[in-house]
Amino acid sequence: MNIWFLTGSQGLYGEDTLRQVAEQSRRIAEALPVPVQWKPVLTDAAAIRRVMLEANADDTCAGVIAWMHTFSPAKMWIAGLDALRKPLLHLHTQANVELPWASIDMDFMNLNQAAHGDREFGYAQTRLGVARKTVAGHVSDPAVAERVLSWVRAASGLAELRTLKLARFGDNMRDVAVTEGDKVEAQLRFGVSVNTYGVNDLVEAVDAAADADVDKLIKEYEELYRVAPELLGERRESLRYAARIELGLRHFLESGGFKAFTTNFEDLGGLRQLPGLAVQRLMADGYGFGGEGDWKTSVLLRTLKAMAPGGTSFMEDYTYHLTPGEELILGAHMLEVCPTIASGTPSCEIHPLGIGGREDPVRLVFDATPGPGVVVGLADMGDRFRLVANEIDLVAPPQPLPALPVARAVWQPRPNLRTSAEAWLTAGAPHHTVLSTAVGVEELTDLSEMLGVELLVIDAGTTPRQFAKEIRWNQAYYRLAQGF
Repeated sequence: MNIWFLTGSQGLYGEDTLRQVAEQSRRIAEALPVPVQWKPVLTDAAAIRRVMLEANADDTCAGVIAWMHTFSPAKMWIAGLDALRKPLLHLHTQANVELPWASIDMDFMNLNQAAHGDREFGYAQTRLGVARKTVAGHVSDPAVAERVLSWVRAASGLAELRTLKLARFGDNMRDVAVTEGDKVEAQLRFGVSVNTYGVNDLVEAVDAAADADVDKLIKEYEELYRVAPELLGERRESLRYAARIELGLRHFLESGGFKAFTTNFEDLGGLRQLPGLAVQRLMADGYGFGGEGDWKTSVLLRTLKAMAPGGTSFMEDYTYHLTPGEELILGAHMLEVCPTIASGTPSCEIHPLGIGGREDPVRLVFDATPGPGVVVGLADMGDRFRLVANEIDLVAPPQPLPALPVARAVWQPRPNLRTSAEAWLTAGAPHHTVLSTAVGVEELTDLSEMLGVELLVIDAGTTPRQFAKEIRWNQAYYRLAQGF
């Protein structure tokens, strides 16, 4: 994926000035925090509309950054902005950081007019109702660079969503409400295609895994993890079957072009184990996943993984530590937590599982790395999708957890557990989430704006009363925005 860099000007200034505009524009483009595809300076409506249509048609173009270096009359941009279907970032910058006070003349002023040229462009965007992100400041400022980078991450996530295919192995967990959702609306709004496959279609791929490939994969496990002695001894066949699940699952997903999937412990067909280790390793390689048929969380996980490398995992708020002043959330799942959030080397273990009715499953066990992060959930509210994000601080478990044989994360939600939980419940947010230390609220805000999807944020400044008001305001806004 790449980002196109567009520069606005006009023919009024002459070729010499336009050559300087192009030179300075290239330097600005090269100073951005990500590689961009620089386009020739735009000076008329036909060229502007043409480049916007080309951006729409280019599947490798994730978005467009536009800068009005000089005064580019905004009526020239109307047709192009109206045609653009890719994310847009309006970069309000200029070539120089400091003004050369002693030598400024009218030639300098005519060349460096972004201060009001971008205001003309801003008016046109607002008049047309164009969704965009606006970033002001010099590109050498780290704060500006980080905001641009956040937008690029979101644009990358959107590009992934537009072509994402998800395979559901079985249906949703019976009688569960929040994992349901409108798949047609999801494809219309996000672009993702969600379809169901029989679990025994996967079983065929698992059973077809070659013994030599199983042996090779087990050697990889031994190199990467602390493998429990019994898995290398009397329970080695369980490890071999876990490897077969991974090989079969990878083959199925790769063959079908799927980047996300779900499983359901209530529908395992001929599988002898609930997939644990395989799911964890596939998530580490960037695949989206949702337990109990939760395709929305699987979509969200894949999107965030496409936005930024690093620690991002399927997660579930499981239980609380409610000692006053020391409140914590212990997050986990049955087996499926991604090792990209692990602190230290994961341990590969086998333990009984009280649900699923199958053989003891193999899984990776670890604690999450401490640090700031976010948990985010996607819910179908009936008339729209809603994203809810809570800023958190991951911490080390206060005490060891020797009897808990699953991967887990412990965190302090902002502003505190009481307010966080009340806001989350009031929002109707899901119990399955995506936990990330690689993506933050700014990227999620950018993504929600690109999608036209509601985002509610719970952070250090959240109060229950204000949060409830925001929900009511949003209810009115999004219903009005849908029209009649």
